[in-house]
Amino acid sequence: MTEITISAARAHLGDLVRRAAHSRETIALTDHGHVAALLVSPQVIEDLEDALAVSDYQRRKAEGSLGPGIPMAEVRKQLGLEKQ
Repeated sequence: MTEITISAARAHLGDLVRRAAHSRETIALTDHGHVAALLVSPQVIEDLEDALAVSDYQRRKAEGSLGPGIPMAEVRKQLGLEKQ
């Protein structure tokens, strides 16, 4: 993780955002030596959310606490992939 002070980041914000977005580099903005914020690609967040959802599914499956599923035809209708 790259660290840069907030004051230094002001002059390079566009470049820092592009680095985070395109290379999935996490950039920590520091304030008085402490991390105050992170620049993170939205894809990184989406990947983490997906991993958490899969982990939750696997946990519920192992516990036997999965509820009833939704039929594929209904999912396709809700997504607008089939006429209702």
